[in-house]
Formats: sequence, structure tokens, C-alpha cells
Amino acid sequence: MIELHDVSKRYGRVEAVSGVKLTINPGLVTGLLGPNGAGKTTLMRMITGYLSPTAGRISVCGHDTVTASGAARRCIGYLPDAAPAYGEMRVDGYLRFRAGLCGVARGQQNAVVEKALSQCWLSDVRKRRVGELSRGYRQRVGLAAAVLHGPAVLVLDEPTTGLDPGQIREMRGLIRELARPGDGVPAGRVVLLSSHIMAEVEATCDRVVIVHRGRVKAAGTPAELVGGAGSVGRYVLEVVLERNGTISEQEDGLVGVVRGRLLGAGGAVGGAAGGVAGVRRVTVIGAGARRLKVEVESEPGVDALREAMARALYGAGVVVTELVRERASLEQVFLNAISEAA
Repeated sequence: MIELHDVSKRYGRVEAVSGVKLTINPGLVTGLLGPNGAGKTTLMRMITGYLSPTAGRISVCGHDTVTASGAARRCIGYLPDAAPAYGEMRVDGYLRFRAGLCGVARGQQNAVVEKALSQCWLSDVRKRRVGELSRGYRQRVGLAAAVLHGPAVLVLDEPTTGLDPGQIREMRGLIRELARPGDGVPAGRVVLLSSHIMAEVEATCDRVVIVHRGRVKAAGTPAELVGGAGSVGRYVLEVVLERNGTISEQEDGLVGVVRGRLLGAGGAVGGAAGGVAGVRRVTVIGAGARRLKVEVESEPGVDALREAMARALYGAGVVVTELVRERASLEQVFLNAISEAA
């Protein structure tokens, strides 16, 4: 329902978005993930028709956002990061006012307002003034205003900013509910939201698009991104020191010393693990009284290094009490994409 063809946006000499190609399908919650200044908001403003692309073309429900802007906008419900509203108006009155702005016929306004109140769990505050509501309820009012005209596309810019954990969970459930088939949208709505909070995107979205410096660096389901060839494997080794072993501060971080031999990223552990083909980096990540933890990262696409590392460590005389392969996280994929772009 949303297609971007080689879309770029320049502000003078600054290129905020560069050559983005993207297709966003209905029935899914798609998250734009990126650091502040990555170009997420610029992309959303171009999709909603608020900005025109410098180059390329965007279509929403088959309508070009420049040459058929009115038709494209009628398909879209938009919630900016700070939901605009008149604080002195009551919730139902404000939504009725917004329904009129959206072109809903006067005879149908009460029905669409009742439906939006129910969908966004606002029936219990319908007679309250908008300005008296908590931020979480005001965000719901903004979302209700965005769905009044039954749009096939919902664009939500940082919808959970400033919400407490309980409100975030409620908003997450509401967003997923609005994406489902039904409500006059048999295939489900397109729901596109932006965020820089990885945990929120992972919990809410069916598909993730990682954006950095105006370019798409990765796209897919969270499982595809985490398990893809570009993800870095992470192993954690735990070494228990002998009774005469000590944990010391060295130039390369916390390391363990047993009988004068260094056990750490610069010593026996690092030398043995780092010598295994496919290992990218060895880092000491923590230590207890006599326990040393070391993180080993594998090269992208390299898997199943546990056996090779165990043999190498045994050969170096290092006794490892635990060797665990930790599943890559979306955070790792995100950081890898950012570092590669840098």
C-alpha cells in the first residue's frame, strides 16, 4: 500500500534521505528504527504529503503523493509525535470537530466518533476536557482522530514518547489491534511507526526497517534480521580461577591472573579464542571474586564455533566452566548497521 521508488530529500546541501526503495504491506506493523537524525521523520512527512521528495516517487494506495496528493492523503491517518488537540474541548466534541475536517458527512459523524472512542478505549473519558487528560490518554485521542475517516494507512511518529510503562503496553496493544484485518479494511491496515527504542520496535512490529543517515540499512522481520547473514554471533565464556588466582586491573580491562599467567582478552583466553577462524573480537565483560567473563564475537555469517573454541581453549590449558552461545539481538543488528554505515 506504500511504495517508495528511489526517494531522496535535500535541504540545500544536506541530504536527509537518499535513494530509499521500500514497499510497506498491509496487515503488518512496520517499524522505522534509527538514531535521532536518521531521516525517519522526513520519510514520514514525505509519505503523508507534508513534504515533497526532491527526487523519486511515493505512492500510497496507488496514488502519487505529489500529483494526486488529495487522494493519497484521504487514505492516511497521521499521528505526529506530539498529538495536536484543543485542550479546552471535550474529547467527544473534539473528535466530532476533527471528523468534520476529515470530510465525514454530518449525519455520520456521531457514528464514526462512537466507533473511534470504542476502538481507542476512550469511552470512559469522552466528557473530559482534552487538556485535563494524562499524556497517555491524549495520545489515544490523537490516534482516535487519525482513524475517524477509516484510513487504510496509519502513520505514527514516535507514538509512545513520554508514556509510562503501563501506557506503552496499552498503546502497543492498541496499535496491533488497529493493524488487523476488518473494520472495512479486509487485508488489514498498513501501520507505519517510527522509534529509536529497539525494545519497543521488537515488541510491537512485525517488520523492521533500519534507517541511518537517510538510507535503508536493513529490512525484514525481527527474526530475519537477527538470524540473517549480517548478524554477529555472540559467545560468552566463563572461567573460574584456581584458589591462588586473582582478578586484576590491566590496560585492556579486568583480567584474571593464575600463577602469573594472564587469563583475558590479552592473554591465554584471548589468544586461544582469538586464534579460531571466524572470530572477530574478544572482550572481557566482567569479573567476580574468582570468575572471569569474556565475550567472543564471530564474523557475520559464521556459525557453530563452540566446538572449535572449546578445543582451542583446552589446548591452551584454559579450563572453561561455561561456554554459551547467546542469540543475536535486534540491538546488535542495529549497532552493526550503524557501525558499517559509519
